[in-house]
Amino acid sequence: MKLLKMALLDIEADFQRIFGFSLTEGKQWVVKSGTNLIFAAIILFVGFWLAKWVGRIVVRILTRGKVDVGLITFLSSLTTIILKILVVVTAITQLGIEMTSFVAILGAAGLAIGMAFSGTLSNFAGGVMILLFKPFKVGDTILTQTLQGTVKEIQIFYTYLHTADNKVIVIPNGPIANGPLTNFTKANVRRVDWSIPISYGDDYVKAHQLILKYLSEDKKVKKDPAPFVALGELGASVMITVRAWAKTDDFWPVYYELNRRIYEEFAKEGLNLTSPQEHIVQMQQAKP
Repeated sequence: MKLLKMALLDIEADFQRIFGFSLTEGKQWVVKSGTNLIFAAIILFVGFWLAKWVGRIVVRILTRGKVDVGLITFLSSLTTIILKILVVVTAITQLGIEMTSFVAILGAAGLAIGMAFSGTLSNFAGGVMILLFKPFKVGDTILTQTLQGTVKEIQIFYTYLHTADNKVIVIPNGPIANGPLTNFTKANVRRVDWSIPISYGDDYVKAHQLILKYLSEDKKVKKDPAPFVALGELGASVMITVRAWAKTDDFWPVYYELNRRIYEEFAKEGLNLTSPQEHIVQMQQAKP
């Protein structure tokens, strides 16, 4: 028994000589570190779950308050990210890491990351600007960066557009906020424009009267301002300039309906629709 105790004492002495602390202190450190690691893992697991839960609560509250859809997605995402960052910091503190040194490391890393991801920070700032000044909202049809579509979602860094053929376009918020943008649906009323080509020698007065008649019979065309019809460019064809006003939602139905009536009924009235190529051919054939 004495030999065993002496052997254990020798082992403990050798351990302290090699590692600089006693075996008992090592056991205490392992227990303490293991406990902190377990608590840190629990904090991460529960904290991340709570962050997602709070994000969903924010969505419900803002939805009930009838807040703009784009602002809802932005604020819920921002809330979740901030809470997750706080959870990570708390877990690191639980591991016994000094926050002063951690903050210094985090600051240096943040500077390096900020320089590397300056575009991402620009996108974040762009998202804030979009939600503050509202150049568009979810549901608007816009044209930006030569890309056109209906806004489906405004997130922290990106805006999602759906094209007419249901393709999804993801655009960074930075270029949207800092570049030119056309919003087709922000105004309630839009002007519809046509350029109707007819042949030289056709009765322009009759064409003028027929176009006004077609527009007056279309209930979607606004009476005030009144439709405008005038003789336009005299080039390869006689171009009739037509302008009418309609609700934004009726823009394309009004445009297509007038095209249909002109195509179907002009020929019956002795009026011929032409193209520049047709007129060039006619002029070449008329040359001696």
